[in-house]
Amino acid sequence: MTNPLLSDSELPPFKAIKAEHVVPAISELIAQCRQNLATVVAANQGGGVSWDSLVRPLEEQGDKLNKAWSPVGHLNAVVNSEALREAHSQSLALLTAYGTEVGHHKGLYEAYLALAESPRMQQLDTAQQTAVEHEIRDFKLAGVALPEAQKKRYADIQQRLSELSTKFSNQVLDATQAWYKRVESEEQLAGLPESALQQARQTAQKKGESGYVFTLDLPSYLAVMTHAADRNLREEMYTAYSTRASEVGPNAGRWDNAELIDEILRLRHEAANMLGFDNYAERSLATKMASSCDQVEDFLLQLARSSRPAAEAELSELQAFARQLDNIEDLQAWDQAYYSEKLKQKSFAVSQEELRPYFPADKVMAGLFEVASRLFDIEIESAEAEVWHEDVRFFHIKKQGQLIASFYLDIYARENKRGGAWMDECRNRRATAQGVQLPVAYMVCNFTPPVAEKPSLLTHTEVVTLFHEFGHGLHHMLTNITTSAVSGIHGVAWDAVELPSQFLENWCWEKDVIPMISGHYETGAPLPEKLLHNLLAAKNFQSALQMLRQVEFALFDFRLHRNYDPKNPRPVQAVLDAVRREVAVNQPPAFNRFQNSFTHIFAGGYAAGYYSYKWAEVLSSDAFSRFEEEGIFNPATGTSFLQEILQQGGSRDAMTLFKNFRGREPNTEALLRHSGIVESQDSTN
Repeated sequence: MTNPLLSDSELPPFKAIKAEHVVPAISELIAQCRQNLATVVAANQGGGVSWDSLVRPLEEQGDKLNKAWSPVGHLNAVVNSEALREAHSQSLALLTAYGTEVGHHKGLYEAYLALAESPRMQQLDTAQQTAVEHEIRDFKLAGVALPEAQKKRYADIQQRLSELSTKFSNQVLDATQAWYKRVESEEQLAGLPESALQQARQTAQKKGESGYVFTLDLPSYLAVMTHAADRNLREEMYTAYSTRASEVGPNAGRWDNAELIDEILRLRHEAANMLGFDNYAERSLATKMASSCDQVEDFLLQLARSSRPAAEAELSELQAFARQLDNIEDLQAWDQAYYSEKLKQKSFAVSQEELRPYFPADKVMAGLFEVASRLFDIEIESAEAEVWHEDVRFFHIKKQGQLIASFYLDIYARENKRGGAWMDECRNRRATAQGVQLPVAYMVCNFTPPVAEKPSLLTHTEVVTLFHEFGHGLHHMLTNITTSAVSGIHGVAWDAVELPSQFLENWCWEKDVIPMISGHYETGAPLPEKLLHNLLAAKNFQSALQMLRQVEFALFDFRLHRNYDPKNPRPVQAVLDAVRREVAVNQPPAFNRFQNSFTHIFAGGYAAGYYSYKWAEVLSSDAFSRFEEEGIFNPATGTSFLQEILQQGGSRDAMTLFKNFRGREPNTEALLRHSGIVESQDSTN
């Protein structure tokens, strides 16, 4: 039987890929990589090392492995099954072991050093030089200089961390999918919009239940938290959601991630110490724009100081409103979204549900593509490709008629699909003997799918999410770098990765753009002027509370890793509680176990790096302010952003690229202005 993962096809043959193909294919490709590595190192001993003799053959073989692994990791996230999960887990262990082996390969490290120190280094282009410099840095961060005994321990740590992060993610998914609430009482359904009720009926039918079924998938969960008048129903949903994968709540102890968190923190700290860092936060910053731990904490605390007065006023207003409307004297966590939505409607006469009919998914996508086309002089058109689910669509990107990239779009929530939204790479742009391999991206969201004859209708918040992920996609796809290690999002400092995604969000709020992305799904009528005015007026509704929430998450993550003491580890809950007392203006209930499902830092790439969202938001707001000055569709400004940021990938230092575009270093003024937050006097210290 031919293994489809060994076909090295232009695009993944999704329909042919089965769970039983995964481990044999990855094992075979790793064996090929090992053989290739031995051949390359032998050929570069004794001098004469060059890019073509060292880097090119490694990149080529590595790309074959990446092209097989990419669809496997992707399918595990979007059509998860027990068999695929097991195959993914086994293969990830093999890949982690191989990655550690390469990182500890002294002969390969010495070959890179020889290239860097040779006259040929200066003959390489900027992207190639950066790739070599990054490799040498990453060898050091992988522990290449460690004594052999410590290398073994370091390898064991990396293997175990890989297992732990996979288990953490799986347990969050299992805990999310295990719980649901069946409702038949009309009284309990009061306040819920028709779109949510239709989805709940459809979910009940799929589960073989009567009535309505609400789940912890975000579209369903948020509908209840935002609109359900039944306070007990909101509390029940909030309790189930905020205790996922923990020792409390309706599934207490069943998928508890607490011990995994403790082990992850201990092993990260040990690995960082082995490399000469005082803590894992220091290790994290070795590949980021931020220069020190103090700089990160000072940055976050400055944002907290700037936002706190406004946040206190926002919370006080909300509490008074709930008291006046329903005699709520003790505003709880499960009340906030509900009364915030009511207050928003009262203050601005706009609600996300009222906006939904004007944002059908297809219209939003067409408008998004038009925005990108006008900004960066590209054409986006539908195309044919094999996909993993009937809802998935495939597109080509062309520039002046020439194909430059492609992408898959999978935007609807469904069972066995990981929650959230993300962009990932399917194929990377790189030079090959046959020409340039074009980049291909996956873009994934979890929006409410079409129900019966009604198309998928998005909230404006979901529109912003779609623009965000497409910004990531453009960063990956519009690169003109052909060196794989620094092409697209590769090699970009992690705290600058969110710059293009958050940057593109700004167009969702432009008065001239909203008509491009909206129109009533039945009549095509434009968003009424009054609704448009109210939507824009409500943009910064509770923005200070939202700012503090993100600062809370980021500071918790950073201090958890920076202040870890292996001899006397502080309880994770105690770290989170202390951060909340310092920066939050309202406290969640004691049973809240947010940390147990914080996949960004325990199963994603954001450990001691969650601050990157706010750091990059400063960059994106400041970058957009140039468009505000010169015109939001100014061709010259769009070309400048394309050439200085998107096309460069990770080939140059992120701060250098930003200054090339903006003409100066970034500052927080634009972010605070865009958020409607007036900076306090002491926040400039």
